[in-house]
Amino acid sequence: MAKIGLLLVETRMRDELSTSSTLMCDTSDGWQMMNGSHGAGMSYLDYNATAPIRPEAAAAVIEAMQSVGNASSMHQPGRQAAHRVDLARRQLAGLLNCSPGEIIFTSGATEANNLALRSAYTPGNSLVTSPAEHPAVLETARMVTAERPEDLVLLQVGSDGLVDLNALEQVFVTRSGGVVSLMGANNETGVLTDLRVVAKAVREAGALIHTDATQIVGRLPVDVAELDVDLLSLSAHKFGGPQGVGALYVRRGTPLPHRPLLVGGGQERGWRAGTLNVAGIIGLGAAADAARRNLGEEAERVAALRDRLERLLTLALPDCRLNGRRDQRLPGVTSITFPGVPADAVLAAMPDVAASEGSACASGAPTPSHVLLAMGLSREAADSTIRFSLGYATTDAEIEHAAQAVVRAVTQVRSSLAEADGPR
Repeated sequence: MAKIGLLLVETRMRDELSTSSTLMCDTSDGWQMMNGSHGAGMSYLDYNATAPIRPEAAAAVIEAMQSVGNASSMHQPGRQAAHRVDLARRQLAGLLNCSPGEIIFTSGATEANNLALRSAYTPGNSLVTSPAEHPAVLETARMVTAERPEDLVLLQVGSDGLVDLNALEQVFVTRSGGVVSLMGANNETGVLTDLRVVAKAVREAGALIHTDATQIVGRLPVDVAELDVDLLSLSAHKFGGPQGVGALYVRRGTPLPHRPLLVGGGQERGWRAGTLNVAGIIGLGAAADAARRNLGEEAERVAALRDRLERLLTLALPDCRLNGRRDQRLPGVTSITFPGVPADAVLAAMPDVAASEGSACASGAPTPSHVLLAMGLSREAADSTIRFSLGYATTDAEIEHAAQAVVRAVTQVRSSLAEADGPR
């Protein structure tokens, strides 16, 4: 793309940005981000990167931080901290429909994914995943199979974002045992994996099944007993809890060797050493409880808002394209390609809309989205794609504002690029 056009966009962006923003979390009014100097509203549509903390979770974290106590200590403050951790474990278990004893608290889904695959994979057995997984799974899978790369099997992904599950059955025609790791919902497109079909094939092959459920927990019902998974990873900040805390569900009786990433005091039944993040865990529990109580209502409302955003954008910008299977995805996620318009320039031209070029976990990477490339998009198309992700606190006003801002930004960038490429 023409660099002059991009510079024009960036210059305009700098002129419009204020020097500071104010973040406000209010238990009565919910979450808002307002631009400090202009007073204009910010449309926050990047829940897949991190959701605004729920008021219940924020209050629980603040209260916990005002108390003292190491959950491993035997004195009264320690026992009180341990009691609060146990409550959070029960709250998360209620969201997942599992036993509290099947939950291991971690620093987030990245750690949980690492712990799951390092424990479940044994050299000489298969590790099956897909090229559209989160880097926390893909890079871990490549690392643990580095000495036996033939053990790693990557299933193909269709243009609709769905993993080829027929190919999964073919894998086990010549292989048995091992572990299959497929995400519950893709972090860039929101496309859902039919984990029940996966579990059936995996069980018949005598393998283990792990799912990175980071994007689906707290947004759609997740019943680990019904899904029949052995291992499940999650992060609190995706459904309104604090950042820096997550969990790994390990089904009771799953034949796994203890291969902890951290060793020391033997916390979390030897799976994860280190002083527990009491405040973070309590916030996770509060967010899980709040999400569980409002799950159906939130999902329906958020899906309607996403559909409205798509209608507004496709009507105003008829050449834009939606990516991924539309009838099998998260309620609050849409991936949209704006042909010929660099996504970074569009985002720069609309500082009052928070969205993402792709995974925030891979921001700054020089390569385009590996997920979109796996789906068959060209590099140029991938570089022209923006992910909008909505959640529990998204409002009608944010959608209306975002739609207008996106149309204005895309039009502005196209005009700048046309001027830059025109006659000298």
